[in-house]
Amino acid sequence: MIDAEVLARATEEVRRATGDEVIAEMFRRSMAENLPAVAERLPDGTTFLLTGDIPAMWLRDSAAQLRPYLLLCPEDRALQDLLIGVLHRQLEYVVLDPYANAFNREANGAGHTGDEIEMSPWVWERKYEIDSLCYPLELAYRLWRITGRADVIDERFKAAAEAIIALWTVEQDHENRSPYRFQRHDDVPTDTLVREGRGRLTRPTGMSWSAFRPSDDATELGFNVPGNMFASVVLGYLEVIATEVLKDSGLADRAKELRADIDDGIARYGTVEHAVYGRVYAYEVDGMGESLLIDDANMPSLLSIPLTGYAAADDATYLATRRLLLSDDNPYYFRGEHAVGIGSPHTPPNQVWPIALAVQGLTSTSAQERQQLLELLRDTTGGTGQMHESFHVDDPTVFTREWFSWANAMFCELALVHAGVHAGFR
Repeated sequence: MIDAEVLARATEEVRRATGDEVIAEMFRRSMAENLPAVAERLPDGTTFLLTGDIPAMWLRDSAAQLRPYLLLCPEDRALQDLLIGVLHRQLEYVVLDPYANAFNREANGAGHTGDEIEMSPWVWERKYEIDSLCYPLELAYRLWRITGRADVIDERFKAAAEAIIALWTVEQDHENRSPYRFQRHDDVPTDTLVREGRGRLTRPTGMSWSAFRPSDDATELGFNVPGNMFASVVLGYLEVIATEVLKDSGLADRAKELRADIDDGIARYGTVEHAVYGRVYAYEVDGMGESLLIDDANMPSLLSIPLTGYAAADDATYLATRRLLLSDDNPYYFRGEHAVGIGSPHTPPNQVWPIALAVQGLTSTSAQERQQLLELLRDTTGGTGQMHESFHVDDPTVFTREWFSWANAMFCELALVHAGVHAGFR
């Protein structure tokens, strides 16, 4: 699914940059095997993309898995077709149910059918996550900029964009305007929302509420700051597409106004003055004075702020936040004999996520740090040669998910960026 010559040239660039045959071979194998293992072209020309070892398509994961392929697709028309097919399938799903995070290949009713929420047979899971709606907008913008193809933005895009703006606007005042309720009765507190499915009480901030985090865990305080940062960025992309491609000034204006609301909310509620680090970003807030100073391994995270495009890697508030996140003051920063890095409340204690290690490298301004993180990822596969969801800092043979295609993709993206391969789309 990727041209052999394109992959061979990229592998040689990685080999030259890292000076490491094992890293280069891990990169080559992941790039060659990842997409064929998860992608299926459908008769309608769209592409259904599995989320690794789960037989469903997550809006977030299906876009995140494509990031390294976007860097190489300018030279590969067939790869472009496959990636555009993923986008078009995502857009159809968004219109079908913008509150859903994961979908079935067809309307077969598979998935979390026991949840206390109304679900279409197309929907695998209906955990509402703000980032799930960010990823298709980002993918559309990047594909349009990288390929220059007119068929990237088709009639499906406008309908999905309208649905996204409408939902995000409603969820600015979740308490009074939202129809969304979610309960799962599996005795896992992070799998459900309190107050009979409404979630913890919040007060409007200008930001847009989210029921769940990128980890699929319930938010604690309602307003997920890195998710809103990502929303701000993609609303900027939407404004550009609405103006330059769709010629729809009304849609462009709505995107601009909502982005301004969100940015104002982040500025007023999303930062905290820390006694040690100074002004830092909070992970979540409730609009009533409570804030959560952590980071979660899944992207978008606070660590990934430069990667999603909200602020530069040398931004003062980001750097202060980064110092906090990569320290013991972040309760999900784990140290051990074999690794140190950010984990997640979604997985057991003392387990670091390869995704977070890759994000740490991708947001670093140090080539030495990127090289060190690639070597750490190389050495912590537990003998499998694959990235996992998480692994134990004292024993990499203890891990969750033997094969996690999103993590493999992040490793590959880090290798490409370290080798100087950039799409140059902004």
